[in-house]
Amino acid sequence: MPRPRVPLLSRERIREAALAIVDRAGLSDLSMRKLAAELGVQAPSLYGHYPTKDDLLDDIASGIMARVDASAFERLGWRDGLVSWARSYRAALIAHPNFVPYLASGPGKRDENLRAADAVHGGLVGAGWPPRDATMIGAATRYLVMGATLGSFSRGFADDVQVYRDRYPHLEQAHLLRAKADEIDSESFELALSAFTDGLQLRYELLGERAQRGR
Repeated sequence: MPRPRVPLLSRERIREAALAIVDRAGLSDLSMRKLAAELGVQAPSLYGHYPTKDDLLDDIASGIMARVDASAFERLGWRDGLVSWARSYRAALIAHPNFVPYLASGPGKRDENLRAADAVHGGLVGAGWPPRDATMIGAATRYLVMGATLGSFSRGFADDVQVYRDRYPHLEQAHLLRAKADEIDSESFELALSAFTDGLQLRYELLGERAQRGR
């Protein structure tokens, strides 16, 4: 048989092309029509694989969230487990920052999300955190990770010294931030994560003291 002129479509190929568009131009630029053009096919060809754009986006989201590792709670203490999960979470999201708004507001019923939530909640409660606190710690960590991946603080600054020197005397070095964006963004996340877990450690120790007094 002669080879097809257009490569056969697959869900994986569609997902990769869609994510490439999002990475390049943002979520708002993705449409089934543009995706079909990217793949060299007609839009109706996509609907046999993904009936709607939301189905496609949700499948992409599941693939990204599947890279988040929450297994450290099984072998480490709650604090190191939380840090490991947060770092893995950020690493998965920072690879596709333009897709983060969908992850932040999209459906919360994916198996990947629920398995991670179950591991985090179970690890915290198993270490002695009250269930309510465990829920809030999981949510707060998610806020921290999402905030650290929605946009780059450092890349928001112009690399022109004159923009800041005359009007903003305390920002005279701000023009240097853009060149070190990856380093600053990463270290800023680590600072926030450390401060967050330091505070949780104090709270955890206080809970233990109260439990001892209550015996």
